[in-house]
Amino acid sequence: MLKVFKKVFLFYYEGFKSMTVGRKLWLIIIVKLFIMFAILKLFFFPDFLKTNFKSDSERGDYVIEQITSPINNK
Repeated sequence: MLKVFKKVFLFYYEGFKSMTVGRKLWLIIIVKLFIMFAILKLFFFPDFLKTNFKSDSERGDYVIEQITSPINNK
């Protein structure tokens, strides 16, 4: 089993080591993911539960209520 993981690791390691254009593409992907998850979260997705509820029990009750309440399709 360990040999399989070693072979898979070496396969990807050798592949990334010999890349030229692929390195730039991976850098673009990593920067894009950082922007999506770090920067956009800070500015567009505020911590709703922290700002609207004071304690963990209030937050938990709200989440359980939202998860278990039926959906009205009107």
